[in-house]
Amino acid sequence: MKPRLAFALICLVLLSSIALGQAPTTPAPATQTKDAGPDISGAWTGTWGIYSPAQGTTPPKDICKKLDAKVELKDGVWLASFEGDCGRPYKYEIKMEGRQIGKVVMFKGTTDLGPKDGGVFDWIGRANDKEFVGFFTSAFYTGTFNLARVK
Repeated sequence: MKPRLAFALICLVLLSSIALGQAPTTPAPATQTKDAGPDISGAWTGTWGIYSPAQGTTPPKDICKKLDAKVELKDGVWLASFEGDCGRPYKYEIKMEGRQIGKVVMFKGTTDLGPKDGGVFDWIGRANDKEFVGFFTSAFYTGTFNLARVK
């Protein structure tokens, strides 16, 4: 029985050394490159509208006039300035927490637009080089926005 145990231990050591020899090595940091990802900074324009999630296949009933946005990256946080008109002009500065996932930036945020404009809103979305889309919700509203680069 002792010869079998010795043989098993030798096999285990050999297999371990082969596995370690074939393990992939990490390249030096100088040779690693990170995908820069999409540049979502700049001017965007499009529309936004309110809809009922319970009737998801029904298009939004109230699509408001043009929505303009200017997006910039400051200190690792996406900042967006939204301007538009929906019965009256408005302008909001909103901080978006964004992170790159492949070739898109996924974002989320919460902001209080005040009692006159619906109170606290939560929203999520994504942006790539050509499209900036999102979903928002509050105690009173749900809806979407769809923006494209200003040409």
